Amino acid sequence: MKSKYSHILTLMGALLAFVPIIAVDYLLDGYVRAREKITTQQYVTAVTSQIEIGVNDAISSLRRILAESPSLCTPTFIANVQREIESSLNMKQVLVENADGVQYCDAVGRTVAYSPLSESLPIPGHTETITIVQLGGMDMPALKITQAFGDSRRVSAFVPLVGQTQAGLAQGLSNAAMMRILLTNGTPILNVGGTTDFDRRNSNSDFIFAQSFAGEMPLKVEYAIPFAMARTGYADLDVGLTLIACILSAGFLIMALNYVRRSRVPAFDLERAIARGEIKPYYQPVINLRTGELMGCEVLCRWEKKNGQVIPPGAFIDYAEVTGLAMPMTLSLMQQVKFDLSDLSQMMPDLKISINLFEGHFRDDSIVEDVQAIFGNSPISFRQLVFEITERHPLANSAIASSVIAGLHALGSRLAMDDAGTGHSNLAYLGTLGVDVIKIDRIFVDMVKPGTTQVPVLDGLIAMAKDLDCEIVAEGVETEEQALYLRARGVIQAQGFIFAPALKIGAFRELATALHVTKEPRSRIENIVASAA
Repeated sequence: MKSKYSHILTLMGALLAFVPIIAVDYLLDGYVRAREKITTQQYVTAVTSQIEIGVNDAISSLRRILAESPSLCTPTFIANVQREIESSLNMKQVLVENADGVQYCDAVGRTVAYSPLSESLPIPGHTETITIVQLGGMDMPALKITQAFGDSRRVSAFVPLVGQTQAGLAQGLSNAAMMRILLTNGTPILNVGGTTDFDRRNSNSDFIFAQSFAGEMPLKVEYAIPFAMARTGYADLDVGLTLIACILSAGFLIMALNYVRRSRVPAFDLERAIARGEIKPYYQPVINLRTGELMGCEVLCRWEKKNGQVIPPGAFIDYAEVTGLAMPMTLSLMQQVKFDLSDLSQMMPDLKISINLFEGHFRDDSIVEDVQAIFGNSPISFRQLVFEITERHPLANSAIASSVIAGLHALGSRLAMDDAGTGHSNLAYLGTLGVDVIKIDRIFVDMVKPGTTQVPVLDGLIAMAKDLDCEIVAEGVETEEQALYLRARGVIQAQGFIFAPALKIGAFRELATALHVTKEPRSRIENIVASAA
C-alpha cells in the first residue's frame, strides 16, 4: 500500500496539469499589454510629430515673410504672406498687431477673430512664443506662433493644433479610449473621449497609457485605454490559446497519472521506512588538518532497505522536506545518534556531532524541546552538538526562526551554516542568525587544482569567516593539494573522501578509537597532515 503522501503527490501532479490553462490568461495579458503599449505609443508619437511639424513650418514661414518684407502691412508683405499660406499645408492666417491686441493687417484684409486659451509661452531655443487660441469658427484649438517686430508690433502665424477635426480624432480612437493634449504645466487644451475614468483610476494597471512630448514645444499628448477593453480585441487569440493549453494539460495529466501509477520512486515508501528504522545515520569524520586528530563528525543519512539496497539522500531528502517527513526523520536520526555515539562522546568529550536541520525546523520551535528531551539525560552533552542550517528552501528570518536559534544556543549547542555561499545559504544570514560555524561548500574547494596558488572566491570566504569570528569547516576535500592549500590559509577542520567517506557506526567507531588511542601519524590521514606541517 502506498504512503498517504503518494496520494498528495498525485493530487499535486493533477493540479500542476492545469498550469497551462491558468497560464494562458497571464501570458495573454502580458502580450496584450506589450502590444497595445507599442500601438498607443506610436499613436501619441504620430500626433505630437504632427503638432511639431505644424509649428516648425509656421516658424519657418514667419521668418521668411519677415526676412523678405522691408516693412509690415505693405503690398509686398501681404504678397509674401499669401504666398506662404498657399504653399503651406498648415498655416491658416498671419496677423500683425500691437502689444494691446490692436490689429493692423492680415492675409485677407479682415479682422481676425480669435480668443486666447493660454498665456504666451516661450519656445526653447527660439525667439518666437506660442499661445493656444480658439480661431474663428474652428472646433479645434489653434496655435498662435508670434514673433516680435520692433518694440511694439507682433507678427503671428496661426496653425491648427492637429490636422483633423475633433470628431475625426474621436472616430479614430478605440472604444472607451481617451486622448488629451495639454501644456507641459498640466493645463488641458483638448480632451477627446471620456477622461473621468482614467483620472479616477485605482491602479495604473487598469489602463494602457502612453504619452509623448511635441519636441521643444511646451505641449504633450496623453492616450489611455482601459485594459479590459483592449483585452476584448484578442478574444479569438484567447480561445485558440486556451484550446492549445487544454490539450497540453490533458497530455500532461495523463503522463503524470501514468508516472505515479508505475513509479517505483523510493520516496513513496519513505514514511513507512522511517517507522521501520530503515533511515540510518552515517558518520563522516571531521579531521584536524594540523594534528590529524578526529574533531567530530557530520551525521548523514542513508536509506537501507531490507533487501540490502542503499539509497543515497539525494533520492528522498527533497521529498521529505516537501511532505514534512524531514521532522520525524530527524528525530529518528537523533535517537540513533544518541545510541551510537554515547560511549565515544564520553571517551572524547571534545567530539563535535553535527546534525542537519531543515527549513521546516525553523518554523516550529518544538525542535528545541525535542533536542532537550533526546539528549538531556544522555552522555552526549549539548555543547557537543552542532546543528547545521541546511537550506534547500529559503529560511524565513522570522521570530520563530530566531526563537529556535536562541533556544539551541541557550542549551549550549552551536549553529553552522551549511554550503555557505551557495543556493539559499545567503551570506547575509551570517550576521543576523547567530551562526557559529561556516561550512565551505565543496564547489569552492574543487577550485583548488594542482599548482593552484590562489583561489579568490575561496580565500574571500575564509577571510569573511575569520572576520565574523566563526569556525571554518571545509567540505569535499578530495586531494592532498586541497588539504595543504586550506591548511596554509588557516583552515583547521575538513571533511572529505581523502580522509574517509560517510561511515557506518561500526567503521566510524573503529576509526575514532584508533585516532584517539595513538598520536603517531601512521594512518593515511595523519600522513597527509604530517606532510603539510
